Amino acid sequence: MSRSVTLFTGQWADLPLVELAPLSKQMGYDGVELACWGDHFDVQAALKNPSYVQEKWALLSQHGLECYAISNHLVGQAVCDRIDERHQAILPPRVWGDGDPEGVRQRAATEMKDTAKAARLFFNAKPGRGDSDDFPVVVNGFTGSSIWHALYAFPPTSQAYLDKGFADFADRWLPILEVFDAENVNFGLEVHPTEIAFDIASASRALKAVKHHKRFGFNYDPSHLGYQGVDYVKFIRQFAERIYHVHMKDAWWDRGDGTAGVFGGHTDFGDAARYWDFRSMGRGDIDFEDIIVALNDIGYAGPLSVEWEDSRMDRVHGGAEAADFVRQIDFPPNQAAFDAAFERK
Repeated sequence: MSRSVTLFTGQWADLPLVELAPLSKQMGYDGVELACWGDHFDVQAALKNPSYVQEKWALLSQHGLECYAISNHLVGQAVCDRIDERHQAILPPRVWGDGDPEGVRQRAATEMKDTAKAARLFFNAKPGRGDSDDFPVVVNGFTGSSIWHALYAFPPTSQAYLDKGFADFADRWLPILEVFDAENVNFGLEVHPTEIAFDIASASRALKAVKHHKRFGFNYDPSHLGYQGVDYVKFIRQFAERIYHVHMKDAWWDRGDGTAGVFGGHTDFGDAARYWDFRSMGRGDIDFEDIIVALNDIGYAGPLSVEWEDSRMDRVHGGAEAADFVRQIDFPPNQAAFDAAFERK
């Protein structure tokens, strides 16, 4: 069988889940990847109210939807970041608190630990779940970074300075990962600008920093790699054992009118001057055929989760065409050598 096609609900959090669930099915999805914002998944409600997770599953089941992962990108971002006023807009009040930067980081770390516990409760309540599920429990998210501001090495930036950033990441995330391990939950970092890992080199360094902790892996998303010039297929093969979840998201690059470069020129998404932008599936420059081949080669059997973003397109139209595109591009791997029929016994 081909993989399940799911919709990441993060870009749809303005819709209550009771509205988004039937719409997701209508657009052609097998399931959803629930964001921990809007009303889609509330970590603290899951921990405090035993009926909360059951009610979530009842709603999903009512519309024939599966779920394989929850995602807490917004809170995860605050664990390592240099906190400023922008974070208040993306964080729950309980995490923002009085806005003191170190307090925000500490509360965000606690919330990520709670996210692992809430994910375990949620997936334990999955209807029909046996002793082990057919896909490991995954929480996707961001880590933030104390050194993203030093991306361009001026003022002159030494490797020792960068080492401190990776050490800070390890100090803050290893205790979180220990809770993930205790709950038998994997964390998938979406390798992405502004995170501790944003390409292959920094992803390798991040893994080393957390001593290759078995709960630290990646939510693979090619759209954040292609426009940087990173080999997004090589990423799959290099981190074959760490691909815990997959986002299907397209982008185009080498566009615009030459006035805004790869850093974006402080323009908004959708500005015609931009060198790159996100596009609906199949309308960008990502080669998804090569991605599917590589995912098959490494034995990835989890969902293909559409993270739909395209400033130029109606999202329901785009969401539906993206689901259809993923179904067309995906295919199951061969279970035998293609020339096995010629073998003689």
